[in-house]
Amino acid sequence: MKNLFLVLIIMLGFLGMGQAQDYQSAVGVRLGYPLSATYKMFLNETAAVEGYVGFRSRFGFTEIRVNAAYQIHNAIESVDGLKWYYGAGPGLALFSYKSGFVNDSGGIGIALSGYIGLEYTLADTPVSFSADWVPTYILGGVSGFGASSGAIAVRYILGR
Repeated sequence: MKNLFLVLIIMLGFLGMGQAQDYQSAVGVRLGYPLSATYKMFLNETAAVEGYVGFRSRFGFTEIRVNAAYQIHNAIESVDGLKWYYGAGPGLALFSYKSGFVNDSGGIGIALSGYIGLEYTLADTPVSFSADWVPTYILGGVSGFGASSGAIAVRYILGR
């Protein structure tokens, strides 16, 4: 049973390997929750890593988040340049809360995020767009599950 599970995992990892990637690396912004700077790099035809640093502040709550993700991209054959992707990755959340009264606090949380989204790369312009949903579980600090994270990203493709 373990061998069958391992074979299935390997097969899923190689799904779509015959499709060419649209770019090697890109840098840009993630317009979402939190607002972030992002860098994405493809490791092979379908696998990519993305890192981003984000900031948000509202009603005395301030958070800086650093995340990394491993993503698998699969082409949507009916539309050139369009892919769907999924993945997961760790993160670090640094936060503080200042109410102006009592019980000001701060801390560090370890995050584990899942990713599912769409990415579209323009054919003649070095720009890609993506939209994703990033459900996240944070341990420590402001612990718990949150399903409200995600972003629309715009990236400039490097070296194209």
